[in-house]
Amino acid sequence: MTIRNGVCATGTGRFLASIILAMLSAGAGAAGTLAGTDIANTASVSYELDGNPVTQDSNTVTISVAEILDVTVVLVSPQQSVSPGDTAQALVFTVTNTGNGQESFTFSVDNALAGDDFDPIAANPNIYFDSDASGDFSAADTPYVPGSGDPDLAPDAAITLIVVNDIPTGLANGDRGTSALTAVAATGSGAPGTLFAGAGAGGVDAVAGASGATATATGEYLVSDVALVLNKVALVLDPFGGDQPVPGATIRYTITAEVTGTGTAVAVTVEDQIPANTSYVPGSLTLNAAGLSDAADGDAGVYEAAPTPLVRVTLGDLVAADGVQTIIFEVLID
Repeated sequence: MTIRNGVCATGTGRFLASIILAMLSAGAGAAGTLAGTDIANTASVSYELDGNPVTQDSNTVTISVAEILDVTVVLVSPQQSVSPGDTAQALVFTVTNTGNGQESFTFSVDNALAGDDFDPIAANPNIYFDSDASGDFSAADTPYVPGSGDPDLAPDAAITLIVVNDIPTGLANGDRGTSALTAVAATGSGAPGTLFAGAGAGGVDAVAGASGATATATGEYLVSDVALVLNKVALVLDPFGGDQPVPGATIRYTITAEVTGTGTAVAVTVEDQIPANTSYVPGSLTLNAAGLSDAADGDAGVYEAAPTPLVRVTLGDLVAADGVQTIIFEVLID
């Protein structure tokens, strides 16, 4: 006697349990086979009767794959530098359906977290969809409305959400405030393995996955008193060894830029127009004592003769630890 595909009706419970356990341990990404997929199996037996071969099939066992409820929330934006009293300060998150069925999700924000220095003030509304896919908060973004606006995500589908808060007044430099976004599967949540009978996609059972069908990520605001101090001095060197601003004398300009505070001054660029009645001295431009070419090439400096003669030095992002940045160039009095 030969038996093939040995699954019978009495093994149904064990078979379904093994499917669910495999899904719960699947890890990141959509949890395997789509919810509602039928797994059908028929056993057969062959034997001889009175010298004649006989083949007989068992009944077919069909099992519909249950829905695993899983979700991840990931903070996309870095720590946000803010000042006391700032409004509409945004944190960007990505929410991904890591379950195996089409699922709706609800969202909430918690600003009263332990361990920080202040509680951000939730804007109204304070959760938006990144409708224009810009990756930041803009006028085109659509407010999230709990209940009626819960997004329905396919397995592995992701959506970008923006949490918007105001910053309280009266804070000190260096104070930190945190804001957490939580996503919960609309079908239900609970300890991994929690069963929601008949509540899954297409009427199958739903089971809370490794995340418990809920996930949270936290963003941070940092109060930073950022200031950039720019100063310029001139030294005159005349042709006679003195310091008189006569025709033919050289004026050496020294510009210093320094950041103070705990934040970052982003994309700092210094420009200085060449004064009337003077001519730029070619090759005189330096940054922190290192020579810069006058051409628009790979270094930080450039001299532009037209339409308005000027020098430009790109310093990039600066923090207090970068120290004083010193730019020097010379002009000749005509």
